[in-house]
Amino acid sequence: MPFEEALQKLETIVETMESGDLPMESLIARYEEGVKLAKVCQEKLAEAELKIQQLEKTAAAELKLKHVAAELSEE
Repeated sequence: MPFEEALQKLETIVETMESGDLPMESLIARYEEGVKLAKVCQEKLAEAELKIQQLEKTAAAELKLKHVAAELSEE
């Protein structure tokens, strides 16, 4: 499930629960679903953060290589 979809469903669940119109059994079921969706969102965010870190490392290494190559070509 995409992050955006999970987040939208989670927001809908929160709004529904905050309305106070649900019986206890429904609240518990919604809470369980919300916990699962929150976990999905956290996992997706962690994956995105890791990917960003990897991209930053790759970009930094490429910049360093270009800088070293430029210095060598000047000599």
